[in-house]
Amino acid sequence: MQWPDQFYAWRAGDGCPACEEGRPAATPGGVRFFAGAVSDAYLVRADIQRGLSIVVWRGRHVAEPTELTDAEAAAYGREVLRVGRALEAVLQPVKLNYDLLGNTVPHLHTHVVPRYADDPRPGWPFPFPDPDPAPMPDDRLMADVEALRRAVDGPR
Repeated sequence: MQWPDQFYAWRAGDGCPACEEGRPAATPGGVRFFAGAVSDAYLVRADIQRGLSIVVWRGRHVAEPTELTDAEAAAYGREVLRVGRALEAVLQPVKLNYDLLGNTVPHLHTHVVPRYADDPRPGWPFPFPDPDPAPMPDDRLMADVEALRRAVDGPR
């Protein structure tokens, strides 16, 4: 496999799209429902899996969790768990998967994937659709965003 030159530049923080976007309330890929001290969580707009969320590290550019200090890692972990607890409370999945990938955008982020009893393939790999799925209907997207915002701000 040949990694593109752009990957190496982004990994070094040069032009990293996650860093350059700042902390927007929405991106082309999702709507923010949590803005923490060190991360933001976005509900994915694509109708892949209800509740599919991405928690993005915000701060200095970091590609790997091993680049965090112990205090940063603890803070990030707490916020990822906060997002997971909100997803459990609102959507009641059977299981949550936490995936740290970064092969496309090498900036620390965690995919939080709710799994349900009626998933077509409950094992791995998660069945990401091909071709790209349609967007989630706006009314469901925003209802889930609002419910998750309430849940993530609730008791911890």
